[in-house]
Amino acid sequence: MKKIAMLLVSALFINASFAQEKTVEVGGAPMYPSKNIVENAVNSKDHTTLVAAVKAAGLVETLQSAGPFTVFAPTNGAFDKLPKGTVETLVKPENKGTLTTILTYHVVAGKMDSKAIAEAIKAGGGTATFKTVQGGTLKAMMKGKKLILSDEKGGMSTVTIKDVYQSNGVIHVIDTVVMPGAGA
Repeated sequence: MKKIAMLLVSALFINASFAQEKTVEVGGAPMYPSKNIVENAVNSKDHTTLVAAVKAAGLVETLQSAGPFTVFAPTNGAFDKLPKGTVETLVKPENKGTLTTILTYHVVAGKMDSKAIAEAIKAGGGTATFKTVQGGTLKAMMKGKKLILSDEKGGMSTVTIKDVYQSNGVIHVIDTVVMPGAGA
C-alpha cells in the first residue's frame, strides 16, 4: 500500500510539472501562453505606454479576440524615442484615428513566430515583406543573429525578445516604434 501511495505521489508530481506553462518573462512579469495578448501585456512594466495607447485607440477588444495576431510590441523606451509630446498628443480622443493607424501597423494577421519569419526571410532572398493589419507593409531581415524590422519611412527596429506565445498569437518585443508611410 505504501508503494502504491508513493507511486501516486510521484505520478501527481510529474503530471503537475508537465502541466505548468512555459512562460517568457517580459517587463518583469511571466507571459502565459494560455492568456491573450492584452491579458499578458497589462502585466509587463515595460509596456505600460503600449497598453495605454491600445486602450485609447479602442483596440482592447480586438486584441482579446481569437486572432491569431503577430504583434511587434514597442517597449516604453521605444515610445520614449519619439519626439517629446508625441505620445501625449496621440492618446487624445481627437487623435484616435492616427493612433489606431500607428498601432495596427504593428500587427500582422496570423501567428508568425521567429521560425516562420526566418523562413520567409530566407524565401525572400534576405528580406520578407509582411502586410500589416493597418494595410501597410513591414520588412523583416536578419543582421547577424538579430531580427530587424524596417518600416515604410525607412525606420529600423530590433526584436529584443522573440516568440512570446499567447492564446491568440505571438508577441515580439521591439525597441523602436515602427511607422506607416505617408499614405497611411
